[in-house]
Amino acid sequence: MAGTSANFRTPLSRARGLGAAKHGAGHFIAERVSGIALIPLALWAAFSGPMLAKGDFASVSTWLAQPLNAVLAGLLVVVGFFHLRLQIQVVVEDYVEGFVAKTGLLLLNLFVCVLGAALGLFAILKVALLSGAL
Repeated sequence: MAGTSANFRTPLSRARGLGAAKHGAGHFIAERVSGIALIPLALWAAFSGPMLAKGDFASVSTWLAQPLNAVLAGLLVVVGFFHLRLQIQVVVEDYVEGFVAKTGLLLLNLFVCVLGAALGLFAILKVALLSGAL
């Protein structure tokens, strides 16, 4: 058939049998899994947040000192920033032109998301582990 996409491939790519960069499926699955993981974590946070908003620092520290709450809060931060990084990466790759601009924004995205997750985890651990000292 004259109009097939195989005719537009280079001889080297036909010989190797390669098409795209072969990394899109993993990125797609990571987006979906992190999005699904955020559903119960966000529901937990939505129900916990109003209760915590009424309390003072001591009551929130006591609540966060419970291992389940500290682990779920940490997971929310890590999975949230991981999902954010993936989503911003898709937007940058799709809409930003130029190698330098795209690379710079992708690196900035990575550094900001890693920094945000690290600061969030540090804050959660500090409050959770030091709440017994109050």
